[in-house]
Amino acid sequence: MTLMQKFLGAAATVALTAGVAAADPAVIFDLGGKFDKSFNEAGYNGAERWAEETGGKYLDIELQSEAQREQALRRFAEAGANPIVTMGFAMTPTIEQVAPEYPETKFVNIDGWANLPNVQTISFAEHEGSYLAGVMAAKASKSGTVGFIGGMDIPLIRKFACGYAQGVKSVNPDATIIANMTGTTPAAWNDPVKGSELTKAQISQGADVVYAAAGGTGVGVLQTAADEGILSIGVDSNQNHLHPGKVLTSMLKRVDVAVYNALKDGADLETGFQNLDLASNGVGVAIDENNESLITAEMTEAVDMATKGIVSGEITVENYAAAESCSVLEF
Repeated sequence: MTLMQKFLGAAATVALTAGVAAADPAVIFDLGGKFDKSFNEAGYNGAERWAEETGGKYLDIELQSEAQREQALRRFAEAGANPIVTMGFAMTPTIEQVAPEYPETKFVNIDGWANLPNVQTISFAEHEGSYLAGVMAAKASKSGTVGFIGGMDIPLIRKFACGYAQGVKSVNPDATIIANMTGTTPAAWNDPVKGSELTKAQISQGADVVYAAAGGTGVGVLQTAADEGILSIGVDSNQNHLHPGKVLTSMLKRVDVAVYNALKDGADLETGFQNLDLASNGVGVAIDENNESLITAEMTEAVDMATKGIVSGEITVENYAAAESCSVLEF
């Protein structure tokens, strides 16, 4: 399907042809699509919540290729969409190029680093939420070996891995953490077959809990873990329901809240940098009816203590992205 065909869907047609819809917000979903059961889908859930609560409408597109980034952003800006929410760090260079040309339009760069007067950039303390996931993994592991499978090998995903490893080591200093990345291109976010292969390889090395921070690739990780009889940990969205009783927890990255707030604030949203951390409930771990049977009292106590320590500052979680190094994990 071409980009033009994408934009000639019902919602986009309204934006391109009717002035009354000129102020509708827009959301650009990254590669992998809005139903990736992870990062994009969290954003979609936030947008849908806003639409249901307000009766408002938003425009959206699911990118199919790198070439569509600039085209999509310009189309929405020219159509008058405001604000325009973009999912993923890969949109940052495009926003830096396009946003200055539309100074009256507000742009939201989730997971990026764009520093412009009309851009709101939102980041998350993924290392803090991943630390809690690591605490749970170490408590659940019987072998003393746990795994991490990331998507594209970038500092952001190493930030997840390093936080996770610190959480594991805080419980079991002698634990072994096996870390693999799926690839070095954006295709790594949507390769469940490779995710499955990496999971099997880690199981063969003794891993009995595997944490997936890999977008759509993680679906293959969680499926294989369930099939092979080990536990998995989901990411971004609550993925516990995908394999009830077999997903230990999900590290929640409240992308849904970020998108919801952006659409709610509309063209009046405040620009600048925001960081959603554990103290602000921007990250955390999911416990519900799908995984409660896996959660022991000891595990709950350990997570509660770690949470209090991080929020109070008693526990400092090393942030890989700050120095691009990790003292407890080699990549």
